[in-house]
Amino acid sequence: MSSSHSLPVIGASGESAPKRRLPPWLKRPLPTSEMLDTRKLINDLQLNTVCVEARCPNLTECWSRGTATFMVLGDECTRRCHFCAVSTKKPLPPEPDEPQRMADAAARLGLRHVVITSVARDDLPDEGAAHFAACIAAVRERMPHATIEVLVPDFHGREELIRVVCDARPEVYNHNIETVERLQKKARPAARYERTLGVLRTVKRLDPRIRTKSGIMVGLGETTDEIIATMRDLRAHDCEMITIGQYLRPGDIQLPVEKYYTPEEFDALADAARELGFSAVASGPFVRSSYFAETLFADTDILRSGA
Repeated sequence: MSSSHSLPVIGASGESAPKRRLPPWLKRPLPTSEMLDTRKLINDLQLNTVCVEARCPNLTECWSRGTATFMVLGDECTRRCHFCAVSTKKPLPPEPDEPQRMADAAARLGLRHVVITSVARDDLPDEGAAHFAACIAAVRERMPHATIEVLVPDFHGREELIRVVCDARPEVYNHNIETVERLQKKARPAARYERTLGVLRTVKRLDPRIRTKSGIMVGLGETTDEIIATMRDLRAHDCEMITIGQYLRPGDIQLPVEKYYTPEEFDALADAARELGFSAVASGPFVRSSYFAETLFADTDILRSGA
């Protein structure tokens, strides 16, 4: 992909921008009764969701459809990413019955595609890998026909921990690169660009049947060329699926938004991703890692089957 792609080049000064007014395409629907039912179920089973903890703008829409992304291993993270609303402090020990409670919620919601994520648990010897495997096993036992997607931390790139999750056989292994290489330290100082790429390649080497997926936020001051370069790097490290969404500042202490991309710019980014060979692409202002994850999984499944 050449640098003459149709997308306009975005400034990369790195300077903080003033608070920007939301453009009209970033308005979301009001709550529905279905959303309230989903919230009650989540609360009754004492579960966490990334929808709430990360202040996801899609919460109303997704919960109204009876879908949610379960966040296991607590709601307190051992890392502090400067775009994220999840609190940072020493977490509580994992709850042994959480996998069963989560599987129960997924069954009661009638989910066909279950997405499980977590905070980073650098305090645990296995960084939470065994708990992920237990959650996958619990869903398999309760819902044998459901597909499972995990959105996992980097486990510091430790192959033995990545293997624990892969051996539980999720259909999709998602690990987000989040932003372009130049902005990694600014956005997520405890992570490493090359480490993220290495995780995705390791997954594919350990089990080629598992779909690999990653996500990029835009609006942090990256350039178009940097976005394309990041997508190239992901493809070069065996990443099959990609999500591209607008960064929305969750609070005053997080990084400011440097630019709001238009829907047309997201369409152009999707075209670029497809040209690079991603089997499934979701690109839009409200796209997040797990937004319409079932549909994105189906897209890559259709391509694999040759349908």
